[in-house]
Amino acid sequence: MTLWNGSYPFYPGANACFPFDTTRAVIVTVFLSMLATSIIILPGIPARRRLLWFLRLVLGLFMGAVILNVQFTRDWQSGWVQANTSYKSFSPVQVSADIGLHIGLAGVNVTLRGNPVEQINETINYNEHFPWSFGADYDHSYSQGLQKGLPSPILYVAEKFSSQSPCGVHRQYRIAGHYVSLTLWLAFCTWLISILLFSMSILLYGGQMLLLTGTLILSSLLLFSTARNSLRCPIQFGPVSLRTDYGESFWLALATGLLCLLLGLAIIILNSVQPQKLKLIFSLDKSNEEEQWDQSWLPAQPSCSAQGGFMVPLGELCPGTATQL
Repeated sequence: MTLWNGSYPFYPGANACFPFDTTRAVIVTVFLSMLATSIIILPGIPARRRLLWFLRLVLGLFMGAVILNVQFTRDWQSGWVQANTSYKSFSPVQVSADIGLHIGLAGVNVTLRGNPVEQINETINYNEHFPWSFGADYDHSYSQGLQKGLPSPILYVAEKFSSQSPCGVHRQYRIAGHYVSLTLWLAFCTWLISILLFSMSILLYGGQMLLLTGTLILSSLLLFSTARNSLRCPIQFGPVSLRTDYGESFWLALATGLLCLLLGLAIIILNSVQPQKLKLIFSLDKSNEEEQWDQSWLPAQPSCSAQGGFMVPLGELCPGTATQL
């Protein structure tokens, strides 16, 4: 292999940095816009209901945003390692770099970041995505990476998850990601139904749907855990190995699932034990207002002379109403 203008001919001159994923930003922007719109109308809510109404709004939007957002994140499982490794094939040159592995529901991301970034007259900053969702060909993406001449650490890590790898984890992650995504979509639908039921003041069924939402989220985490336990092949870079653990999306989904579960149970229990407090939380306790409304429309109290009409005996009339002769 000969040099050509200081670089190897199979490698592109520009870095293949992964583009910014706008899906997450769009989801967050939509939910923040809904929150901002609700804050604008907040002064129109009665003062004694304002805090509870705003708290219900924030919790509802938070749960919906998390359920929808973790569908597209790529950090359900992640890990980093710092190592001295070869940068390109057929080259003895080694670089000091941080190597990251990020596993999502739809594929895997491999990150290579130089430490420092500028080394051997190049900017070492890569983040490559290899999809395995249904409709995507992981092996084809890996072959394209070989043809582009991606750095050796990225190809080494990506090869561990290919269908031809002796590790045999490709099928487990692919199927688990598919069913986890399906379960989360069901959880998003049940969350929408619960919001609709709460807006219709059907609190018991709304709490049950919220309980079902939490159960579905926790079930999706259990499905993903089965795939993670199948990763037994070590990813070794000299004396150090790249180990992964649950990422931010996993813990965020776990917290949201537990929140939905606890809120659903609390609503069901309060509906059975103290329904009036539950109505007060959802601003449905209008007995005092209805009583005041009814009293405001009642006719004025009749005078004591007219209470009995013409059937009242003359001796029972109020004092001073009869004129003495």
